[in-house]
Formats: sequence, C-alpha cells, structure tokens
Amino acid sequence: MKTKLFKILPLVVLLSTMSCKDQFLEVDPVAKYLEENYYTTEEQAFNALVAAYDPLQWTMNGGYWVSPVMFGEIRSDNANAGGDASNNDQPGWQEFDDFSNTALTNESQWIWNKCYAGIYRANLVLNNIAIESATINRYKAEAKFLRAYYHFDAFRHYGPTVVLDHVLSPDDYSQSRSSMRQNFEFMVKDLEESIPLLSLTDSESTKGRITKGAAQALLGKIYLYWADLDNDDVAKFDKAADAFRAVVDGGQYQLLDDFDELFAYGTNNSVESVFEIQHSNISPSNWDWPNSWIDGNVFVQLCGVRSLCAEHPTYKPGWGFMLPTQNLYDSFLPDDFYRRDAAILSVQEIEDDIEAVSPGACNGSYVDMGDQNMSDYTGYWQEKYPIYKSYSNPNSGDVVLTIDANEYVIRYADVLLMFAEALHRGSGNDAEAETYIDMVRERAAGPGDNTGSFRTVSQLMSDEGWTLLEAIWYERRAELAGEGDRWYDLVRSGRANSNLFTGDPVRSANFSADDEWIPIAQKEIDVTNQKLTAYPDASLFQ
Repeated sequence: MKTKLFKILPLVVLLSTMSCKDQFLEVDPVAKYLEENYYTTEEQAFNALVAAYDPLQWTMNGGYWVSPVMFGEIRSDNANAGGDASNNDQPGWQEFDDFSNTALTNESQWIWNKCYAGIYRANLVLNNIAIESATINRYKAEAKFLRAYYHFDAFRHYGPTVVLDHVLSPDDYSQSRSSMRQNFEFMVKDLEESIPLLSLTDSESTKGRITKGAAQALLGKIYLYWADLDNDDVAKFDKAADAFRAVVDGGQYQLLDDFDELFAYGTNNSVESVFEIQHSNISPSNWDWPNSWIDGNVFVQLCGVRSLCAEHPTYKPGWGFMLPTQNLYDSFLPDDFYRRDAAILSVQEIEDDIEAVSPGACNGSYVDMGDQNMSDYTGYWQEKYPIYKSYSNPNSGDVVLTIDANEYVIRYADVLLMFAEALHRGSGNDAEAETYIDMVRERAAGPGDNTGSFRTVSQLMSDEGWTLLEAIWYERRAELAGEGDRWYDLVRSGRANSNLFTGDPVRSANFSADDEWIPIAQKEIDVTNQKLTAYPDASLFQ
C-alpha cells in the first residue's frame, strides 16, 4: 500500500489542486489529467482513493504539526506540552495545553484543513466515479469510511461541524455548522453503507486498507459518543454494543500476549490492530519538500526524549513534547506497573538503561536539563512511540521525516473496553461487560497466562470501592495512556472540567466550558462570510 502511495504522489498533488482548475481551462495540458476525463478506469479510481487515504498520515500540515494523539493527551490531564527551555516551542501546542488558544492559533486552521482535505478527496471518489464493478464498490466503501472518519475527527476537535457530501464550488463556501444529529446521522449512514462491501480480512498486499471490522468498530465508537452527548441515550448505547459485538464475533482480532510488544520496533498491523494509520520510510523526503509529502510519523520525533545522552542503547533523542504528568503516573494502581512502565519512561529508567551497557559514559548527565521546558518537565516521557535507533531510510531521505512507525487508531483492547461500556450503559448485562474488561486486565498483568493471579474487575470494584463505570474509566485511561483518547473520552462523558488540573494554576484558571472544543480558525470563518462560528452553539446539541 505504501509503495503504491509513494508512486502516485504527483496525482495526490493534482487532486488537491483541482478546485482551482477554472483558471487553467484554456491551457492544453501536457502529461496531466483533467478532472473531466479522469475517474474512467479502475486504476484511476484506485489512485483517487489512495489520495483520499493520504491525509490520514499527515503529521505536518501547512508547516504546522498536527496530531490527534498529541492533542488528545496534551489537552488532558495526561500530558503537558513540553518542548524546549523557552516554554514557547511550538506556541500553538503550548496554547492548547494552557487553554489559551484562540481562533487565531495556527494549528486550529491546519487540523481543520487536514480533516476537510480528506473529506474533499473522499467526495471526489464518491461524486465522480461512474463505472461499476465489484472492485469499484469496494473502493467506494473505503471512501465512505474515510469520509465518516474525517468528519468524526473534525467533530472531536470542533464539536458539530459542516457536513459535506459533495465537492463545493466557490459559490458554496458560505457554509454554517450542521447539528450534532446531522453530523452523527451522516457518519452512521456512510459506515452502514460501507460495511457490507468491505472485506473481512486484508491480504499482505492490502495491509493498511479499511476492513469490515474497522468500519464496525468506528460505527460503534461513533454511537458511543452520540449516546454520551445525547443525554446517555440507552438505545444508542445498544447500537454501539451491536457494532462492537459484530467485531468480536467476526473473529479476526485478538489481544497480543505481551502488552509491551504493541509498541516494540517493527510491530505494525498486528492481530490486535483494527484500524491503524500507515507510515513509510521509503520516501526521500527532506525539509525542502512540500509538507504533505512527508510519509513518516514525525509525531515520534516530536515526543521523544529531549537532549537524551547519545549512549542510550535503544533510543535516539527527540524534541520533548507530550510529557506525561505526575497525575497520570500516579493514577496507575500499584499492581498495574506493567502497563505503566510500557507507557511512561522515567529519568531513572534512562539512567539504568545507559549504566547497564555503558557505565559512566554520560558523566551523570543522562538528559540535558538545561534544554528542558521546566514549566512542563515532570521527569517522564511517553514510551509508546519511542525513537528507536533502528529507524532508517533506504532512499537518502531524512530519517526524522520518514519514521515507519504506524499509529493505532482503534485496537482490539479499545473495542473490548468500549463494548463493555456500551453493555453497561445500555440495556445489556454487566456480567458480560466484566468478561471483556477481564480479558484486557489479564493481559495487562504481563505476558503469559495470568489466570488467577490478576485482580478481576469484580475484585477491583470491591477493593477500590468503585462502580463498574468507574472501573471502565480507569481501564480506558490505563490501557490507552499516550495513545490520544483521553481528552475525547473526558469531553464525551462530561468529565472535562477545571478540577482535572488541580495543582496547575494556569490550566485550572484558564479552562472554561467552551474549551471542550477548539475554535474554528478565523480564516475559515472569514471564507464563509462569518456563517461559521468559532465555537458550537448549545442549540446544535439538541
């Protein structure tokens, strides 16, 4: 999949500029396609589909770093922004962290642009391909999934946004926000129409393509959000449970035996991965290339240990963003150290790793403290996406821009926990919900068979005095720490508030109800002649 993607990068650029074609109509194109005579073969349809996949992997857009993982962690109580000692490294991310962002924050525009570039490209596929075949039906099903996903990603950042099922002409730019119901109904329809046409499995040559299980899992996740935001709607929780049950009953996924293996070097597209964003190291990308041609996962570089001693046996230094908080570290129960240590790297671990192989090599300076953002520094770094020294580029590209570490969007453990939540909060039964939670907890205790040696969720509730829902919230935070779901979980469940940031006077003072969402960029508002609003009005949630 990634080889094919690299080969058609010129097409990606062509498709991204088609909306400006009018000014070129009198030019006789040489070695290029016009929109009017494209989309006439299966090969052209596939190339257009790959262009629709492409924004998934953008970790840079418009010259700014954009990552739902970073946003979902830094915005929450899980992580601080970090960066260099100035406390102003990547100002937009500092603003997201401190709730001081506005409609003028550059990253707000480019997160939006990434989502709607994906929607635009999916609509090109769905609006323009008139030929019919089983292959084309599969391509259109994938495009509908992508369109639903990009709308969902936009919703999670901005609240109810603009629903688009067609390519806009310049006369159509004055769009206003659609309601929450319109957003979710549109996503659900796209996914329900795509599921029957998608393959249950993918072959080695189609790794990274959307499968039936991915669409079912995303459908369940969307229903879960909708139920939560619609006054805990039991019927919608039941719909979510139905979708997750279809994933489980499909039998295509299982938990890896070792939690730590999920994040080991080279672990991509494992049996636990339901939906995973692909990244490649084959592009000769460098810092002079257009930003959308960066195929690698630069998020890994952004969130690596800043100014790490070069003698570390496994990791290279990074730029020090997304620093885990003490609150996150302390939230892990004492017997949950295996998951904690897989998610969080401490300065003590760094010292131990180096001294074990190169005693005295760093002269006691394992991390250069003078280069850290001390306003955010905690002594911890995320370890789920480390910068392995083994990363390389075979085509003379910049390794920083071409790290081939895929990014989990939905994995099977997430499905099991969402399934348990939907059963508990819908009209299902708690006993079945506890079964799925215990599957996740058993694996969390470490590799091998831990039957009888880990605390079941029933024991956990008894020992900690928790309700089942509180146990589910704990499991989601512990299992998915550092993977980007935390803030979105807090918002959908009504738990995003200033109390999360006790001990951080800036964040707790700045937080307001509007901060559940980020504002749409002023430039986008201006394009619509002020029809868009920075924040969603409460009436849109009715």
